[in-house]
Amino acid sequence: MKCIVPAAFAVAGVLFAFALPPLSSQVGQPQPLSLPLECPGGDCPLLEGAPQTAGMRSGFVRLKPGETVGWHTTGKNEESLVVLRGRGEARIEGQSARAFAAPALVYIPPATRHNVANTGKESLQYVYVVAPTRTP
Repeated sequence: MKCIVPAAFAVAGVLFAFALPPLSSQVGQPQPLSLPLECPGGDCPLLEGAPQTAGMRSGFVRLKPGETVGWHTTGKNEESLVVLRGRGEARIEGQSARAFAAPALVYIPPATRHNVANTGKESLQYVYVVAPTRTP
């Protein structure tokens, strides 16, 4: 399975729409939501499970040249990276690094130990979306 596919920028564009306050007090069904991509640090949560979503998490990451997010796994969840700016590598344990450049979409299957590195000369910026997989 190929892990890197050109991004449909419209997916990320939705996140740039009108800002609404977080729905942390919401109870019941998740509701539509849009958030600005403003992040003073390197990794800022955007969506975090119930009550905002049915189980999906999302965040905005900004890496300086040479930085990495560190080796990790999302367990039984799958992950997509919507690369907005810069270039980097998806480093998958036991495989060759997969280079990408914005705009791009990087897919990480469940239970895959991985790292993301900025290999460019400018800031690498991406939105990650982590979602539970369906259980058969």
